Amino acid sequence: MTALAHEAPESTPGLDLDELLWQAWKAMELPEGLRAEIVEGFIEVSPTGRYSHSKLSNQLRRELSRYLDGQSSPYVVNNDINVVYGRKVWIPDAVVSPEDDEEFVTDDGLGLDARCVGLIVEVVSPGHDGTQRDRVRKRRAYARAGIPVYVLINAYDDHGVVSVLTDPRPDEATYGGENRVRFGTEATIPEGPAKGFVIGEAITGPPRNA
Repeated sequence: MTALAHEAPESTPGLDLDELLWQAWKAMELPEGLRAEIVEGFIEVSPTGRYSHSKLSNQLRRELSRYLDGQSSPYVVNNDINVVYGRKVWIPDAVVSPEDDEEFVTDDGLGLDARCVGLIVEVVSPGHDGTQRDRVRKRRAYARAGIPVYVLINAYDDHGVVSVLTDPRPDEATYGGENRVRFGTEATIPEGPAKGFVIGEAITGPPRNA
């Protein structure tokens, strides 16, 4: 993953850093296989996930879609969609949002307003950059945006861990609740549109080798 930092030039009146990054992000043309997000004052360009990452993400989305359908829920699962919060933008591995989402599409049509999101899932990529992005920077960003439930699936933490974060505290950029469950054990979503959904071995696979 490559993080590109942009600083607002002192000679640019009337434009702050967030607006400059937003305009730069909108103007970017990336080759296939890369994606760009705005996270905590940086434009972060990262590759799409490797095979194991995609397999886990796809399995999770399939199971979560089946679950929501079975609940006759007005919510659906999306991926490869821009979630916009002010002048920040993220592209999570899975987003649970209303199926009838027209009122939440941003005015410029670039994505969905974060206020309609009930749950976000990130599958952590290997390496320091992936870990820092999903476990630290995005965790703070999602808490600031008030995302009600943030799920981290990390195959590289203690043989595999699912973390379910709840009770966002925007002013502190933290989550008040966290339940960490190792691969091989079931993690249940405790609230929100996916309440009761279980993340277990059918999605994560068994605990990873040391």
